[in-house]
Amino acid sequence: MTSPRPYIPHASHSRKQADKYRGHWRDELKIWWREIDKVLLGLVLALMVIGTAAVTAASPASADRLSTSKVALDELLFLKRHLVWQFLGLAALFGTSMLTRENARRLGIVLGAAMLGALFLVPLIGVQVNGARRWLNLGFSLQPSEFLKPAFAILLAWVLTWRLRDPGLPVLSVVTGIMGLVAMLLMLQPNLGDTLLFGGVWFVLLLLSGVSVQRISALVGFGVVALTATYFLYDNARHRIDSFLGGGTAFDQVDLAERTLLAGGWTGSGLWLGVRKMSLPEAHTDYIFSVIGEEFGLLVCAIIVLLYLAIMLRVLLRLFDEENLFAMLAGAGLVAQIGGQAFINILVNLQLFPSKGMTLPLVSYGGSSTIAVCMTVGLLLAITRRNPYLRRETPGLLEMLGQKEETA
Repeated sequence: MTSPRPYIPHASHSRKQADKYRGHWRDELKIWWREIDKVLLGLVLALMVIGTAAVTAASPASADRLSTSKVALDELLFLKRHLVWQFLGLAALFGTSMLTRENARRLGIVLGAAMLGALFLVPLIGVQVNGARRWLNLGFSLQPSEFLKPAFAILLAWVLTWRLRDPGLPVLSVVTGIMGLVAMLLMLQPNLGDTLLFGGVWFVLLLLSGVSVQRISALVGFGVVALTATYFLYDNARHRIDSFLGGGTAFDQVDLAERTLLAGGWTGSGLWLGVRKMSLPEAHTDYIFSVIGEEFGLLVCAIIVLLYLAIMLRVLLRLFDEENLFAMLAGAGLVAQIGGQAFINILVNLQLFPSKGMTLPLVSYGGSSTIAVCMTVGLLLAITRRNPYLRRETPGLLEMLGQKEETA
């Protein structure tokens, strides 16, 4: 008795199967392209292009500042690294933007839990740089607070939607507890700038979730007390605030940044023709907006500000008729995080805010920060994708704001 011959699929059958899966992926891409907010994507890519030009201008200044008598860094070192980080960031952006809304929510929750755990490790085994312990050395440098930013908005939005299932759940206590835990872990580093940014996102989500004005007022009062305590307990924060209120000197970082920003006038001195940038610390990261002002002019700085405003306005317009409560809250929180960080950085460069060590999203050079902000944009694109089959849960942001005005 002979054994049965093994089944070998015919070549035409294999081709049909391959064509079937290729068609499936093509259909997925078509759906993604149809549902994605292409205007928002274009605005983000425009900022990243400007960021590449800005890092090109700032790279020689940072390379010269970090060079020593023994080691001279390549003038375009930071540009070359920036291009690598941007490539990885774009991969993260497009990858996360293809997620469904539900998978984006799951990713945000898992990422948030993981980064909270990492923040517990930072005070214990973190790497200290410039007086702050914010990084973990895992064979590569990881800043957990950067990756917590997109996850934080999604995590809080998810908790606040629990009220749809049970209005009696203490969601306000839960989200406030999460905010308090994050603030405590960040201030152990210390990292006042990110603490304020997370607090701003938390406050925006509370406003949109329907929390009463009395409760919000009480929480704001507590926040003022906490900031006052920070001034007296943290020397770094007190020195920066005192320097800001006192007007600073010609050697202060913020004062140097403002002088560099205004040195180029309206049209700028031209690429690699800037002089003041050579004495500017962190020219490729925290103070890249000043380098743009010197070499490309205040008109380009104004265009950057308009691009950030356009991104925020575009997302809000997208959310005005959003029918899903989670999408509305998460989208608002994510765009508040991007916009808040951008304008804190710009205000620091204009000497209108104390120095916070915060990068300009989508523009500054960065490793963790570049990938994290690209993930933020990708999650924002995924959450604001239009699906006509989603069932209605809320009256939309526009109607919700109208109802609040009537009750007020």
